[in-house]
Amino acid sequence: MILASVGLVWLFMVLIGVPIGVAMIIVSMGYFYHTGMGLSFAMQRMVDGLNSFPILAVPLFILAAAILNSAGITHHLFGFARALVGHITGGLGHVNVLASLFFSGMSGSALADAGGLGKMEIEAMREAGYDEEFAGAVTASSSMIGPLVPPSITMVLYGVISNTSIGALFLGGVVPGVLCAVALMVMVYATAKKRDYPRDPRPEARAVGLLFVKSLPALLTPAVIVGGIFSGLFSPTEAAAVTVLYAIAIDLLFYRELTLRRLWDAIYDSTLTSASIATIVAGVGLLGFVLAREQAPQQIASMFLDLADGPISFLIAVNLMIFLLGCFIESLVILLIVVPILVPIAMGFGIDPVHFGIIVILNLMISILTPPMGMALFVVAQVGEIPFHRLARAILPWLIPPVVVLLLVCVFPILATGLPGLMR
Repeated sequence: MILASVGLVWLFMVLIGVPIGVAMIIVSMGYFYHTGMGLSFAMQRMVDGLNSFPILAVPLFILAAAILNSAGITHHLFGFARALVGHITGGLGHVNVLASLFFSGMSGSALADAGGLGKMEIEAMREAGYDEEFAGAVTASSSMIGPLVPPSITMVLYGVISNTSIGALFLGGVVPGVLCAVALMVMVYATAKKRDYPRDPRPEARAVGLLFVKSLPALLTPAVIVGGIFSGLFSPTEAAAVTVLYAIAIDLLFYRELTLRRLWDAIYDSTLTSASIATIVAGVGLLGFVLAREQAPQQIASMFLDLADGPISFLIAVNLMIFLLGCFIESLVILLIVVPILVPIAMGFGIDPVHFGIIVILNLMISILTPPMGMALFVVAQVGEIPFHRLARAILPWLIPPVVVLLLVCVFPILATGLPGLMR
């Protein structure tokens, strides 16, 4: 009864506009006060929730993405992607997807991709004669690639709360991330063929080569990160700090577009975003204690064990649950609350934690595209100046490619565990 009351109060607060993290803290504080455990103990639980060395990687990766955006590196990546695939049927749609794949190797965030590249991509597609709903849908759906390709903020958080190797997760997301890009490009090609969208003339090889050379320092970012982690030069958390230094270094040495004002703005924006995430993490730590004390994990585990009689049926149930939750709850909250409960059950079914992590993260990225609460839709609608209701309708067919990839990863674990296995 108490647990149901906590859930209903939290849901009501979220619906009236209270920030999710703040709502978690308030309802948890109410629980601690009601049960007589004391608010000082609650404060200690909040601090313990943030007392994790790997979590330091999150604000640093956010800062690295902000610096890369402020330095104008996204323009170079977009130009190189356009030279590579702009002449294929679907032109700028393919460029949109490929640029997101490139940028995902630096930002690790779907919303950073949607906000950083989104405005430029949508404006270019509008000017070329593409429908704005098509441009917005491609931009939103391609942004989901960001957390699947290293570095990934979502993978860092999953690794922390599930005690899974972050380096293995980074490698495990590469193949599914590339598959998502290919699936989206197939969708772009089919749609463009049907609607007769324009395409660029084929560029000369020399022009492509020059753009490649100019983009190479930025394109090497994931190689620097993953190479450094698996060579033992630095840990995944330290890799985040290296990424920040690398982003500043390549601008100073090659691009020289990052002014002190832009750097300050990047730090300021990153601080706000990091503070928001820290509030949610602290709130989840507090609420997680409440759930554990009320034996919610055991109840959920019992429910899944009753529904599932094997790994496949368990994964189907998990995917359906995350998909439904993702329509109404922010993906970060789902990750932090649901994963600690589900990982032990998954391992009980013999599912590799890296494989399960990639499935969960891929599903969470689909959830940022699902109306009515898809965060990527809100970001793209804002930066692209597209009415939200039109974008929400346009995105529905674009859920098919990532869902197909999700099913493939569920059925063929090697797609997620193959590269980590080779490195081991």
